[in-house]
Amino acid sequence: YPSIAVSAHVEGAVVQEAVISKQGNIASVHAVSGPMMLREAALDAVKVARYRPYSVNGQLTEVAATIKVVFQLNR
Repeated sequence: YPSIAVSAHVEGAVVQEAVISKQGNIASVHAVSGPMMLREAALDAVKVARYRPYSVNGQLTEVAATIKVVFQLNR
């Protein structure tokens, strides 16, 4: 959670469009909506995560995915 967003009490969901590679890594990602203060942190989180590779008819394949990262302050 970015410290500036915590100080400003910014919460919300960042929606991202990503391409997951055959190896389960993020090949590309960009934010499509969400608070500007949270977008970079959401992108960073998604880039380091690993995903289960997708297969079609037994063949590994890249896949487009929509990923939502929700930021919520503890109250």
